[in-house]
Amino acid sequence: MTDRLFPDHRRAALALLNGNHRLSRKAGQFLGQLAVDPSPMSEAQVDWLAKLLDRAGLASGAEGGAQ
Repeated sequence: MTDRLFPDHRRAALALLNGNHRLSRKAGQFLGQLAVDPSPMSEAQVDWLAKLLDRAGLASGAEGGAQ
């Protein structure tokens, strides 16, 4: 992705956690894991993060995992 708002999934997760976005407990746990785990994300995790970013009105720029 060329115009990435977030350079990695950690920053995308932190933006969602620190923002005023409505999140379920499960989504919060998922984002907390992404915030501390630099491992590359699975396809399912990439999709879920993209959905959460879209619902929050943030550009999906964390595809591909950590850098």
